[in-house]
Amino acid sequence: MPLTPEDVVTKQFQHVRFKEGFDPDEVDDFLDEIVVEWRKTIAENEELKAKLAAYESGETPAPEAAASAPQDDVVEEAPAPSEPVAEAPAAGATAPAAASAGIIELAQRLHDEHVAEGKAQKEKLISEAQAEADAILNEARSKARDEISRLESERGTLEGRISELRQFERDYRVQLRGFIEEKLRDLDVAGTSGSTPIPAS
Repeated sequence: MPLTPEDVVTKQFQHVRFKEGFDPDEVDDFLDEIVVEWRKTIAENEELKAKLAAYESGETPAPEAAASAPQDDVVEEAPAPSEPVAEAPAAGATAPAAASAGIIELAQRLHDEHVAEGKAQKEKLISEAQAEADAILNEARSKARDEISRLESERGTLEGRISELRQFERDYRVQLRGFIEEKLRDLDVAGTSGSTPIPAS
């Protein structure tokens, strides 16, 4: 399907977040200028096609073309009117076609530039995101290593404290047992000394 000015007017491009690019209003204004010139070219092309069809069907040329020709040259140029007139519309028809092709090429170039810029921006964003992700991962790993080292140090300290408490418990039990045994011996001694027989009266 051929591209029409309406296609240019109604064309919608996707907006990309965080994208640096052309000013959308400036691009829209430029595309509006292209559409105006394109419509003029199409109108001229249609007019030239109509003139060519009228000439090929044998109708008389336009009044302004007849008026512009000198009167005394009409008899001499009458036998061969077909070649110059046929060439003029053909030459005129190629100009609008070339202009249309130039407009289409310009629109395609703008499209390609936008696509290339979008791809470059995408690659840049991906690269920046990857670098940021790597930095975050490295920072998290460093913090994890520091935290593990701190916890290992605390565990060593706590294990030493636990060992000290266990040793204290063992020493305390030994001392408590010795104290109790000593008191029991004192009770035994006191019991035997207090059991002397009472003399009869």
